[in-house]
Amino acid sequence: MPEIDLVRETAQQTLKVSTVTGADDNWLWDRTERVVRNVEHICKLPEIAEANLAIERFCLLCAAYFSDSGFVHYADPEGVTARVALADLNVTDLRDFSTQVVADKLTGKLAGGKIEKINKIIIESSNKLTEMPEAGILSDARSLDDMGAVGIFNEFRRYVIHGKSVSEAIDNWQRKIDYRYWEAMLKESFRFESIRKIAGRRFHAAECFMKQLKVENMGKELEEVVLESLEK
Repeated sequence: MPEIDLVRETAQQTLKVSTVTGADDNWLWDRTERVVRNVEHICKLPEIAEANLAIERFCLLCAAYFSDSGFVHYADPEGVTARVALADLNVTDLRDFSTQVVADKLTGKLAGGKIEKINKIIIESSNKLTEMPEAGILSDARSLDDMGAVGIFNEFRRYVIHGKSVSEAIDNWQRKIDYRYWEAMLKESFRFESIRKIAGRRFHAAECFMKQLKVENMGKELEEVVLESLEK
């Protein structure tokens, strides 16, 4: 079996967590597959090719498969994962736990030098000042998953975990707008301009959805119908 297939299989087994019902919680594995796809596409962008970056593709893909694997540290057989979300975790702790998982799961399957490189990419991907190209690509791939429709899904999953309402989700979104959270993220969380532009388009799509959600939550369409009927 090719090494990358072995890594993928190991990651899948690691990231699919059992719940109290015995079913698999596939959320983390699904996110990981998206991040890996993002990485693969980013590596093919003209912007990357023109920069003539020396990229270790194999180690980068492995890092993508395990960059959020530290999340499983918070899981237990009784389904604690149902009450934990990535956004709730300290980034440093998450990356540290992820490197521990890499060492635990890939030792004996990959050469030690590769494991060290994989873990360095994971750690550096949280460093905004990193000059490591693989880390920059992984960071952009992960940040892109926090934008747009997928980003909303991830946020709503967190709200459900914590028992939050639609109104609270809307209020939280508005606070982020008021504090220019998304503006700062678009400015600071992406290394590559082409990825930043995609993230911007995703943000605008999410913004349209949240505006519609607010309209529906407040019953604005019904209110307009009532007003129109009174004016006749």
